[in-house]
Amino acid sequence: MVVSHGSLRSARSRTTLTIGNFDGVHRGHRALIERVVAKGRELGVTSCVLTFEPHPREFFAGDAAPARLTRLHDKLELLAAAGAERVHLIHFNARFAAMSAARFISDVLVHGLGVQWLLVGRDFRFGAKRQGDFGTLDSAARRDGFSLEAMPDVSHDGERVSSSAVRAALAAGDFAHAERLLGRPYSISGKVGPGARLGRELGFPTANIALAQRPPLSGIYVVEVEGRGRGVASVGRRPTVNPVAKPLLEVHLFDWDGELYGERLRVRFLRKLRDEAKFDDLAALRRAIAQDAEQARQYFARHG
Repeated sequence: MVVSHGSLRSARSRTTLTIGNFDGVHRGHRALIERVVAKGRELGVTSCVLTFEPHPREFFAGDAAPARLTRLHDKLELLAAAGAERVHLIHFNARFAAMSAARFISDVLVHGLGVQWLLVGRDFRFGAKRQGDFGTLDSAARRDGFSLEAMPDVSHDGERVSSSAVRAALAAGDFAHAERLLGRPYSISGKVGPGARLGRELGFPTANIALAQRPPLSGIYVVEVEGRGRGVASVGRRPTVNPVAKPLLEVHLFDWDGELYGERLRVRFLRKLRDEAKFDDLAALRRAIAQDAEQARQYFARHG
């Protein structure tokens, strides 16, 4: 898959295209992308996904925006796995937010990406002050010579699949429900960075992954780390000692002895043990971590 970003020059080829945040790349997103890929093969053109970083609601609402399900690196991997041949990433900033709907169609869709066939939901809105809608695209399609199709909602087990439904399931610790909506187990990946080594002093060394955006879960969890084994993890701001401004994913791996700095880990969440808590002292924190680790080991003993 080719990933492009920045200014678009005049397109040299045509595309089948869809547009959105695709946060989580859930079953509904994958159905949409697979339709774009299939149409690209039918027409003999490149299938393309247009997406944004940061998400528009993060730009406008800041910390009040919905929690981020999928970090950019993970999202691109998932889009590639869904079959997209190209992703164009738009930096959503003040300049782009002020772009009119007409200019978005002309400069980005028609001239920049060479859209031949476009698939979006009927509730899709775009352009400054969300002035553009499906009707705007329909008029442009007839004028500019591309085809437009509406993607219906996707349901699974009678429930509409959406990013907000996945967030709600994760916030409730219902990982089975989240997996049904996503079509895969929920995980977060990231590079391990340096820490304060407090975990090592407490007898529970951790691999620390900084999270730039607010994740959809918080607390203490039983986890598996791809290719590394099993353990227990904390997601939060470390309230007892050395609090952090941005959420942090801290993973303690059982039966692991070695350095992981700079490595990318994929952490799969299996069960929530408790909410994050502030303890009176380090002794109380150590006891809580020991209990968390024991509960996680018991979980794995029961589940194989």
